[in-house]
Amino acid sequence: MRLLQSVGFLPNSRMNAMRFEKLALIGCGLIGGSFALALKKAGCVQHVSGTSASLASCEAALSLGVIDEIANSSQAAVAGADLVLIAVPVFSIETVLADIAPHLSPQALVMDVGSSKSMVAEKAKSALGDQYPSFVPAHPIAGKEQHGVRHAEASLFENHKTILTPTLETRPELITLAKSVWEITGSKVSIMSPAEHDQALAAISHLPHLIAFAAVNALHSQPQRELFLDMAGPGFRDFSRIAASSPEVWLDIFLSNKEDLLSQLQAFKVALSTFEEGLLSDNSASITQLIDQASQVRKHWRLNG
Repeated sequence: MRLLQSVGFLPNSRMNAMRFEKLALIGCGLIGGSFALALKKAGCVQHVSGTSASLASCEAALSLGVIDEIANSSQAAVAGADLVLIAVPVFSIETVLADIAPHLSPQALVMDVGSSKSMVAEKAKSALGDQYPSFVPAHPIAGKEQHGVRHAEASLFENHKTILTPTLETRPELITLAKSVWEITGSKVSIMSPAEHDQALAAISHLPHLIAFAAVNALHSQPQRELFLDMAGPGFRDFSRIAASSPEVWLDIFLSNKEDLLSQLQAFKVALSTFEEGLLSDNSASITQLIDQASQVRKHWRLNG
């Protein structure tokens, strides 16, 4: 990896210029594609080699300028790479890491973008072996309901959080480098443990997605579903947006963070039953208090989010 002396500053004066010789992108989808585009826009990557489970995704990424070449395997993609991003479903990360481990440069920074971290960190240790200290698990909290590289954009991560979850074995200088890389994309970077990350994301992301899927399915199960959908407005649009997310991605997230998700689901059931009790007893005061409490929490988050 060649870090160049600064002759200026990147947009918003985020940090001095840096340049990677080669980015290996494993998974040419929305997140991986947007990461590559962001680094290209910042002028800090010379060459991007990409591979994906779908050849069509690779060809689209090449035609859109997201990658500069299609690698015929993950091993070929990482050969000579000083930066590696693994953007595949959570349960595929271990296999990818095991495949690329013998072919990684000793100085390469390796990151994933999975939405759950404890399982990834645990599996990575055996998969990477001696290269484990080069791995910095990452989770950019950004996305769209549309998935696929055709929806990738360089600005996807701007003003969104990215969480790094290094382990005790992670090389400190690579944690610093990973933070700088994500700041180049416009992200606001936080660092926490894998367990802390999974507990938090179960509450603020994994459970809300599960609820959105369930609510849309509940509506769809009713005979009047077409009438109901015809009458739906902005409220339903905003609430149900995340229900259009990728089944493949979210199956892996739910199962890989099952315990924390089940804990949050129990808390939601308690909250839901409190509303149900208020409705059954026509307890206006209780219902008002519950609505007001949620309203104040949401308004406060908007002021400080």
